Amino acid sequence: MNIGPNNLGKGVCEFIVWAPLLENVSLKLVSTPERIIPMKKDSKGYWKVMVEGVLPGTLYFYRLENKTDRPDPSSRFQPKGVHGPSQVIDPNEFKWQDEKWKGIELKDLIMYELHPGTFTEGGTFKDIIPRLDHLKELGITAVELMPVAQFPGSRNWGYDGAYPFAVQNSYGGPDGLKILVNACHKKGLAVILDVVYNHLGPEGNYLSNYGPYFTDKYRTPWGEAINFDGEYSNEVRNYFIENALHWFSNYHIDALRLDAIHGITDMSAKPFLTELAEKVRDFSEAKGRKFFLIAESDLNDSRVIRPRKSGGYGLDAQWSDDFHHSIHTILTGEKEGYYKDFGKIEHIVKTLNERFAYSGEYSEYRKRNHGNYARDLPAEQFIVFSQNHDQTGNRMLGDRLTNLVSFEALKVAAGLTLLSPYIPLLFMGEEYGEDSPFLYFVDHSDIDLIEAVRNGRKKEFEAFNWKAELPDPQAVETFLRSKLNWGKKEEDHHGVLLAFYKELIHLRKKIFSLAYIDKERIEVTGSDEDKTLFIRREKAGSNVLCFFCFGREEVQTKISLPEGKWKKALDSTESRWKGTGTLLPEKINDGQEITIKGESLAVYIMEALNGKE
Repeated sequence: MNIGPNNLGKGVCEFIVWAPLLENVSLKLVSTPERIIPMKKDSKGYWKVMVEGVLPGTLYFYRLENKTDRPDPSSRFQPKGVHGPSQVIDPNEFKWQDEKWKGIELKDLIMYELHPGTFTEGGTFKDIIPRLDHLKELGITAVELMPVAQFPGSRNWGYDGAYPFAVQNSYGGPDGLKILVNACHKKGLAVILDVVYNHLGPEGNYLSNYGPYFTDKYRTPWGEAINFDGEYSNEVRNYFIENALHWFSNYHIDALRLDAIHGITDMSAKPFLTELAEKVRDFSEAKGRKFFLIAESDLNDSRVIRPRKSGGYGLDAQWSDDFHHSIHTILTGEKEGYYKDFGKIEHIVKTLNERFAYSGEYSEYRKRNHGNYARDLPAEQFIVFSQNHDQTGNRMLGDRLTNLVSFEALKVAAGLTLLSPYIPLLFMGEEYGEDSPFLYFVDHSDIDLIEAVRNGRKKEFEAFNWKAELPDPQAVETFLRSKLNWGKKEEDHHGVLLAFYKELIHLRKKIFSLAYIDKERIEVTGSDEDKTLFIRREKAGSNVLCFFCFGREEVQTKISLPEGKWKKALDSTESRWKGTGTLLPEKINDGQEITIKGESLAVYIMEALNGKE
């Protein structure tokens, strides 16, 4: 069912809204004079009406039970915010120029996550476009936007969205997003959009006025769960499936990142996520290219990405939090909260070898066994990172890794992420060591809700024992402090770190054994005693050795290598990277003893057999 306002051209528009339990629904056109137009309900509870004289820009509400005016749950644009009228737009008015764009395969993704409001000073889609050249030069292949669905006010992370189909007005609305996506595709950048199908924000969320979108059978951190498996759930599923296809079809989005799918409770024989994956697969086949679904989940559940025939949901890829936690705890020494399950080199080794550090083992944090087997799954189905919006913004002071570890350790974290056998993701500003915080911010209008958000954030940090004053999420200063300082990216060590990131990405693309995401041709070993990690990868004659020292002391060790001539390609301790001075030779051989400096990494390539060199 193609829900929402369907602009048919020549001033004709069909309006469709689902409200199965209501006795009367009318369309209210906000015009002079005002027009109230009765709607008819079909057997599934959809109210419909075809109206002439409705041009793009027309504002409207739905009048429920002859007394209450509400915006359209499937509104395409909310120019006056979450409580104002919805606006009809013409989805075909924009002239796309990306007809030659065919998308990017998973294995070629190098992702860059950004928040549209804090990525630039202006905070709009239009303001992002001049920064795309920076991302191209860095080596990025995909831009991931944090949620853009309409939320209350003008500043928010986006996870409080109340209108899943509408593009945030303060970012530039529907046309602004289309212009940005078009610009990205013209520069060879894919666009991934973060969407939220586990809850809606509290302010401006009028779905319950229309129908049983929510259920009290389950509870989530945000309240009642979305009704994916109870009575009337077919049409609730349709709402979110139509939303996914809406972003692919009308905005040319290449992939969706499904936020926190562990917040979706669905006990049906055919889960919503499986149905969503099937519909997107059908859409991809019809369009002649692949559109992707990437899940965020903290369950370490391989079923998320296993094919339907193997008992899985059939999604394309998922985030691996274990990778982040393993690196973060080693470099920072933090052990509070969920970090208590990590802190050993063996966790990094297992994550690199088997996708998850916890694949059924006992979790001290959860007080139960956690995760399941994933080693047989392709490495290109896992997204890894050393920083992201959650791991930064869900700290009390929004500390970036830049503020927690040394410059040398930043290079180590970058190297492990970008030289891993998985799909790497960078968080905006990470590449030059941005040191402004990324804080949690909102712009609600309800006083009680604002206070509830403040108290909720304080409670969230109790497990970490952080001793600090919580920045006020509602304060505009909190938002402004989170903006990137682009002027720093060429300065001193910031510029050096940026060049280092570029070199890492260059090596990842240039060296065949690094570029080819292959779980079979990798050997990973590590030592908790001296905090070292060795990764050797081989593919079609291309051999590479990457080693890392996470400790602060020098380590002497013997290298075990296949016979051949191994030449140094990267050394984080060299002076050009503002390092502490290298102790590594230009060439190494099997059995040679070397000295590795603390908090460092190096890459050696077998000269004679390096295929892509």
